[in-house]
Amino acid sequence: MAGDSRIFMDQDMDIGVTSRESKKIHKQPRDFVPIATDRTRLLTPEVKKPRQRYMEKSGKCNVHHGNVQETYRYLSDLFTTLVDLKWRFNLLVFTMVYTITWLFFGFIWWLIAYIRGDLDHLEDENWIPCVENLSGFVSAFLFSIETETTIGYGYRVITEKCPEGIVLLLIQAILGSIVNAFMVGCMFVKISQPKKRAETLMFSNNAVISVRDEKLCLMFRVGDLRNSHIVEASIRAKLIKSKQTKEGEFIPLNQTDINVGFDTGDDRLFLVSPLIISHEINEKSPFWEMSRAQLEKEEFEIVVILEGMVEATGMTCQARSSYMDKEVLWGHRFTPVLTLEKDFYEVDYNSFHSTYETNTPTCCAKELAESLQEGRLLSHLSNATLLSGGGEAEMAKKEKEEEEDDGKEPAGLNGANGTAGEVKPDMSV
Repeated sequence: MAGDSRIFMDQDMDIGVTSRESKKIHKQPRDFVPIATDRTRLLTPEVKKPRQRYMEKSGKCNVHHGNVQETYRYLSDLFTTLVDLKWRFNLLVFTMVYTITWLFFGFIWWLIAYIRGDLDHLEDENWIPCVENLSGFVSAFLFSIETETTIGYGYRVITEKCPEGIVLLLIQAILGSIVNAFMVGCMFVKISQPKKRAETLMFSNNAVISVRDEKLCLMFRVGDLRNSHIVEASIRAKLIKSKQTKEGEFIPLNQTDINVGFDTGDDRLFLVSPLIISHEINEKSPFWEMSRAQLEKEEFEIVVILEGMVEATGMTCQARSSYMDKEVLWGHRFTPVLTLEKDFYEVDYNSFHSTYETNTPTCCAKELAESLQEGRLLSHLSNATLLSGGGEAEMAKKEKEEEEDDGKEPAGLNGANGTAGEVKPDMSV
């Protein structure tokens, strides 16, 4: 009890609280403003503003291009611009292009009929019009649709007595084919884009740091939900972190490459079952001198990129994800998801994001490597000392045996064998 009271007294002295007997209560005026003390700073939690992600978990980059003056560059590559549009705008452009084309050529067909006087001789059977059964703008619009889409109902047809109509028919047929090729090709590319294929490529919700083969490693897991594989799949990672150079230049969102097996070929994946991608924290790693305490204070983001070709279409596919500093778990490992069943392996995706804690040193990788090196050196020295001590003891034993042999009489030979050191009893009578 005395020890407990002493502890409480020490705690009161540390935080600056006086005893209740000597404490006097004073009335505070209404305009009293409390002054923030060290204790109030400790009691009030620091509210940190949520950091903006450089890349969402879905792979969308949170970067918007503003104040673009040279907007004509988008029109120079009109096909890519249309493909990059959202579906609602793409369908709107698709509908408007065809509608405007039909209206434009329908107006020209009506204008030809109006100039030639075909509209004034609708009841004259001897009059040969440019287009038979064309009685107004609506019928001209329908004839334009039939011509460009090659429907050909057979009710409205062009006659041979209209050279300007023949020229217009050729122009509309050629331009209609170009419009069809452009718009249908745009829609086909839009539909067959491999972005949806990336939806079935999974990344773990968290990255982990633990020891592998006596080395600290940063790891995350990737998986593919489809049976059709990604051909020539490769993985790479980038560290996004602000940096200030030695000259004082501030570089926001500086990108540093994280080696995930480029030099050993481990970045080439055979993505049949979920794989754990490992980054060895060595001298070239940006996490070489980062301990667990420093990791909790740092602000960074790790962007991972998985690329490959879709086996069904042969088009290049890219899936992206990112890990904020709070999403990197120190001292964790991923739960195994692969089990051996009868005649096949089964992957349990319910445990794909699961991790469990493991014994991991809290020091940085540099200190861990130095401690392991010192431990091996000490063990090597101790073994060398034992070996040297054992040799001296063996030499001393040999010298002692030689001294004892010198003090003994020489033994005779053993019969015909001539073996020294054996003496047989005398068998004579």
